[in-house]
Amino acid sequence: MATRHQIRCIKKSDRYNPHERITHVGGLNGDGTGWRITQTDAIEGIENGTWSFFVSDGIHIVDVIVAKSAHGNKYLKTVADGTEPNNLLALPECP
Repeated sequence: MATRHQIRCIKKSDRYNPHERITHVGGLNGDGTGWRITQTDAIEGIENGTWSFFVSDGIHIVDVIVAKSAHGNKYLKTVADGTEPNNLLALPECP
């Protein structure tokens, strides 16, 4: 069964360009220490059932899923919930 983790921060190839690719996602472990993994590792973990991820604004919890671009590239995104901006892209920069 997949272990569930909250994504609290992201790293992008160009932080100020909303269309640039997420390179890493991160969060906090139960002991308060930080974790950060590549988007590629997160996608692999979701697809093989090791991990599942979500984001939260303190009120709503939204699952993170793997999507595929028109060019066939896999990426992470949140399930559509009507919230703008995108929940994942709106997260702060990982340290």
